[in-house]
Amino acid sequence: MKKLRIKQVRSGIGRPERQKRTLTALGFKRLNQTIEVEVSPQVQGMINKVLHLIEIVEDKK
Repeated sequence: MKKLRIKQVRSGIGRPERQKRTLTALGFKRLNQTIEVEVSPQVQGMINKVLHLIEIVEDKK
C-alpha cells in the first residue's frame, strides 16, 4: 500500500473530543510529530476530519 507522511502542526487543545481521539488514533502523541501511515479509506477519512490540524509532508526526491 501507499505510505503517506503527515505532521501535526496545530494543537488538539480546545478541540472537540472526537478530533482529539482522531489525532490519537492516527498515532500522534505531541505537536510537530511526523508519522508515516498506510493510506486506506479509513485513514483517509480520519485525515480529512483533522486536516486543519495537520499537514501532508512531501518527500524530497
